[in-house]
Amino acid sequence: MQIIFESREPWLEQLRNLAVRRVRQAMRHLAWLAPRARVRVSDVQGASDGIDKRCEVELTADGAGSVVITSVARDWGSALQSALARAVRALMLKLEPPPASRHIRHQA
Repeated sequence: MQIIFESREPWLEQLRNLAVRRVRQAMRHLAWLAPRARVRVSDVQGASDGIDKRCEVELTADGAGSVVITSVARDWGSALQSALARAVRALMLKLEPPPASRHIRHQA
């Protein structure tokens, strides 16, 4: 699985190992469906209540496009975990086959 970590601030590079580990763990059973993941982290300036850690997770599935989920939290671990969990759920819903249409006969 290819995991790309992006950050504008150089001091956020220390999160790279944590992000790669968490993505690999979350995608261990789905890596063959979505071979690429991108994690972007940024510090939101001026956010109120200390909720200023933004994490965006993009999972790309071959033939099904991609899902992009953003989460904002008080700490990096929470922002990453929330975005990753939601992205995995969204990817599963996107890859799920559509329900078979059922025709119901009404007797007259």
